[in-house]
Amino acid sequence: MFGNPSYPSYQIFLAAAIAAIVVIVVMPLFIKLMRHEGVGQQIRADGPQRHLVKQGTPTMGGVVFLLAVLVTCVIQAKWTTDLVLAMAATFATGSLGLLDDIESVAHKRSLGLTPLQKMVGLVLISVTFCLVAVNTCRVAPWIELPGGFAINLGVLTTVIDLGGTIIQIPWLYVFFVFLLMAGLSNAVNLTDGLDGLAGGCAFVVMMIMCLVAFRHGERNLAIFASAFAGALIGFLWYNCYPASIFMGDTGSLALGAGFAALAVLTKTEVTSLVMGGLFIVEALSVIIQVISFKTTGKRVFLMSPIHHHFEKKGWSETKVVIRFWIVSAAFATLGFALFFQLS
Repeated sequence: MFGNPSYPSYQIFLAAAIAAIVVIVVMPLFIKLMRHEGVGQQIRADGPQRHLVKQGTPTMGGVVFLLAVLVTCVIQAKWTTDLVLAMAATFATGSLGLLDDIESVAHKRSLGLTPLQKMVGLVLISVTFCLVAVNTCRVAPWIELPGGFAINLGVLTTVIDLGGTIIQIPWLYVFFVFLLMAGLSNAVNLTDGLDGLAGGCAFVVMMIMCLVAFRHGERNLAIFASAFAGALIGFLWYNCYPASIFMGDTGSLALGAGFAALAVLTKTEVTSLVMGGLFIVEALSVIIQVISFKTTGKRVFLMSPIHHHFEKKGWSETKVVIRFWIVSAAFATLGFALFFQLS
């Protein structure tokens, strides 16, 4: 481990620097490889017409920043059970995204895996994560609310004795964690529609989650979040407008899962929804649009997710991205303030 353990804040900042350097060094080689292999993003045909020029831009950049997170944690962190679990959930979901990206590229279409295939994968990952968190990491099956309130989701718990090993299955909490992890993964994925949008918003959120983990006494999870933030800084160097590479579902699904894992392990499940409020707004805009169109035949937004609505209104891509970064920072700051209201 680099740095003096007596100065954990130094180690956390160093983790961000290491991850950023790894991405900045490795990404040009990855972009060159993707171009050589002809691995490019498939742009949705019904999207803004000015996005068609992005067809064929190298994708799956999430592979590189996930590699940077792994390398950084190997160098800087102690592999506690919490960290291993967070990494496992993140990389498992990233692997699901990688399969989706490969399917999309192989069939030359903007859609990869079917929604059912993605959902089955997310169910398996989130349920496994939750059961290990509860039974191995001793995560309590309740959710804490600002003001010292809590909701017990462990009231419907099945206890199984496997040869002396007790396994608790808190059904309501398992379902809640599934909704959190699947919801955030898909929300980040929906946000990843403009150059630098998802990466910049996720950077802000991961920095706040780093502070939350540090305040919670989880130094290794703080390093994990800091590594993600640093890796995203390196990624944005190549993903800012006009993007040289996209993160793909590999990166967006992994980011959402990593965010959810940090929220569960630091018991900030509810405030994390405020911290990631921009992602929630993006997801809700799609849900509202679909429900409105199917029930009334009318669209609420010019196009969803909502970032495309503002493009349709005439905002430039960079204006949308920067303003959404500001909104994301406001949500993250509000969530961090609410974090201090937890008991």
